[in-house]
Amino acid sequence: MSTPYHPTLHRFAVFTAFSTFLLVIAGGLVTSTGSSLSVPDWPLSFGQVFPKMEGGVLYEHGHRMIAATVGLLVSVLMVWLLKAESRRWVRRLGVAAFLAVVAQGVLGGITVLFRLPLLVSMGHACLAQAFFCIVVTLALATSREWTETAVAPRREAQVPGLRTMGTVTTGFIFLQLILGALVRHTGAGLSIPDFPLAFGRLVPPVLEGPILIAYLHRLGALVVTFYVVWLVARVFRSHRDEPGLARPALALALLLLVQIALGGATVLMQLAVLPATAHVVTGALILATSLLITLRSFRLLGRPRGAVARTADPAPSSGTRAGMAVS
Repeated sequence: MSTPYHPTLHRFAVFTAFSTFLLVIAGGLVTSTGSSLSVPDWPLSFGQVFPKMEGGVLYEHGHRMIAATVGLLVSVLMVWLLKAESRRWVRRLGVAAFLAVVAQGVLGGITVLFRLPLLVSMGHACLAQAFFCIVVTLALATSREWTETAVAPRREAQVPGLRTMGTVTTGFIFLQLILGALVRHTGAGLSIPDFPLAFGRLVPPVLEGPILIAYLHRLGALVVTFYVVWLVARVFRSHRDEPGLARPALALALLLLVQIALGGATVLMQLAVLPATAHVVTGALILATSLLITLRSFRLLGRPRGAVARTADPAPSSGTRAGMAVS
């Protein structure tokens, strides 16, 4: 038994996810250009809705305008899901997206009014990544691929490994993005001036303050690289015939290579706006792609034998349908 597919709802969810991606780019530009306090008030900008768009104001107020648009889109998406969606978990995720975008707006205001407090600025950056993951999940959950495909059980030996690896990899990527936010918001980006070594060594001579923060971020990159390579290798070794897993796995590998190059360019080019912003944006894409692989590993590979599938839809009366699960 499958959940009804609403093509217009799905397209709207995809558009919301794409708009959120543009918001991530805009946020990266704000920090990369040092424009976070170009507009000293909030929610207005110099007491206006449309101030003169020049210099840092262009980046900061542009970021606010995109954020307001995303907030409106998410509000519409939540209402639409509550009215049209039968799966409880999807409806709840829509509400979570709305609450997250409201919280993100409040954190953005606090960052400006209290002049970039570290914890709030980091919270704003990390919640942005989490929010992006939520809307990506909603775009996937409303797709034909997800709604019209029943979960087919597979052998227990095949399923938990990839699902666990995907979950752990996604978790480590998110932790690495937290470290990246710490580097950006403490100004530690150039505390280690060379790459790939640190002061010409594998371990810098001093491990404290900004140097320690930057070095932990580099170590985190090694951990993420290890898990991403492991996850991609596992997909191509055991599930290369499944395009829903193989294609994002290939994309994840390519994004990782790009991200490593951007990390080096960000340092060697002295935090130039383009590589620094692209580094943030690519990090978000890596997180979303790893999440996509993880979600599809749960859906496409099914549940371990004997697992009970829960669904918000009424239980099928037919004996044939009873063995099919709906998520």
